[in-house]
Amino acid sequence: MQKITLARNLSFLRSENNYSQEELAAKIGVTRQSIAKWENGESLPDIIHCDALASLFDVSLDNFIHYDQKDSGFPIPPKGKHMFNTTPLEKGGYVQLPEKALKMVHMQEGDQFMVLGDENPESIGIALVPADFFTTMAQGILNDTKDIKK
Repeated sequence: MQKITLARNLSFLRSENNYSQEELAAKIGVTRQSIAKWENGESLPDIIHCDALASLFDVSLDNFIHYDQKDSGFPIPPKGKHMFNTTPLEKGGYVQLPEKALKMVHMQEGDQFMVLGDENPESIGIALVPADFFTTMAQGILNDTKDIKK
């Protein structure tokens, strides 16, 4: 199974980045045949080449090796970005956030989020940012603005 996931991720990322097998091989110092075998699941790249590929494609090494696009329904995310699946909007506008997401931002019951929105049709959405982080970031922007006016 691991071989299939890695092969699928490699093939997807190479195509997404518009590299031919030859171009990708040259970038990481292997033959085109090696890339073809890795994409076909005939063999696996060693850890050094997996790391080089993950860095080149700006994805985490863990996601490069383990992320299953078929199971999640989403493409492999860039390094530092996460997709936690879908969640329904419940009565009264309530949303149950995935525990993994809350742990990632070190939030627990009682902590507060700043709710941000974008109504632009090309980027429409809602974002939740820990209130402490948002307040600190906003204060920094205000301080920078004061310094510019001086």
